[in-house]
Amino acid sequence: MAQGRPVKTAVTAALSAPDEGALHSASKASFPKDLRLAHADRILVIRLGALGDVIRTLPAAKGIRSRYPGAHLAWLVEPGAAEVVEAADFVDETIVFPRRELVELLKAGAGIAFAQKLREFIRRLRDRRFDVVLDFHGIFKSGLLSYLSGAPIRVGYGKPAAREFSEIFANRRVEVSDVVISRYQRNSALLKSVAPESVIPEEPFLSPSEQAVTRLNARLRVSGLERENGFVLIHPGSSQRARYKRYAPSAWAEIAGQLLQRGVTVWIAAGAAKEECMLVDEILRCCDRRLVRAPATERFDDLLALLVRCSVFVSSDSGPLHAASLAGVPVVQLLGPTDPIQNAPWRHSPSRQAYVPVPCSPCRRGCAEATCMRVIPPPVVVDKIFELHDPSEADCRRRQA
Repeated sequence: MAQGRPVKTAVTAALSAPDEGALHSASKASFPKDLRLAHADRILVIRLGALGDVIRTLPAAKGIRSRYPGAHLAWLVEPGAAEVVEAADFVDETIVFPRRELVELLKAGAGIAFAQKLREFIRRLRDRRFDVVLDFHGIFKSGLLSYLSGAPIRVGYGKPAAREFSEIFANRRVEVSDVVISRYQRNSALLKSVAPESVIPEEPFLSPSEQAVTRLNARLRVSGLERENGFVLIHPGSSQRARYKRYAPSAWAEIAGQLLQRGVTVWIAAGAAKEECMLVDEILRCCDRRLVRAPATERFDDLLALLVRCSVFVSSDSGPLHAASLAGVPVVQLLGPTDPIQNAPWRHSPSRQAYVPVPCSPCRRGCAEATCMRVIPPPVVVDKIFELHDPSEADCRRRQA
């Protein structure tokens, strides 16, 4: 179980409304002196979303803590990924950007109310008097928020990593010449350029809280599954915006069937979205009745409690897969429209990728035909699962959680 820091404020600031390898083209000894941060008392990390991208920023954020152990470390994030930050015991303050409410006000044509709410949020942000902001997101919105925070030092990407002119808001720009590197490496490059002495973790560090483990055990006890662990966990869903990443239900059913025939226990999980639950229903209809439906995990912390029980986590390129990787769980990643290098799992946990290159892949947007996903043979995925499957390791992780 991860232990919290002695003093952790765990404040959520929101409006009162509903709501690693080659990290840099330069050598370690050649970072420009004008980029180095000699001292920082109040640090703000900006990575607003999405879930998987926030998760992939955690190692770099933990590296910040290693370099500035006494600093107040805050993270600006959107509501959909706030629970990820809150699960990190090295972050002092989670500041939630009220994106949903602001969007609703714009849709309603309430321009004055929008301006008032945004102004109130910016005032609260500036009142924290940050010394340094590190913008790991690199889009116009994150760059603007970095500038509006009032921090005198604003670290961000230069081109080509910066998008939407976000570089104009940074006064310390980090050049990452090769954009075709993993997101983990790119995030580390940003930090290492200004704090080369920081230590990026190389051991799994994400774990569920004791409360989450207790909640999951209570749910499993009802169905007689409390002692079950070492199973292969399939997570076939994705966010609605990334439906193009999904593998065919019939193919998932074939994978589960082959594993069950070879004596492997298989669970299948879904997120809270109704569409993901319907996808799991479809797979269950196509498959052996021995396939176990995992209990619902509406909170990120509950998902971590489930992940540490499995021997291998299998999914497309998704946030839960990257969470499993940071928790030390072996993962098998099915890739089609997304880049296999940029979206590679964390390299310090065991992983395999199932990827068949086709001329149009990667494209980052998908298509109705989903050829790049359909050409992945289920037997290949099964073989990759067996390369990593070790129930005894899963049992060890469960006892440590």
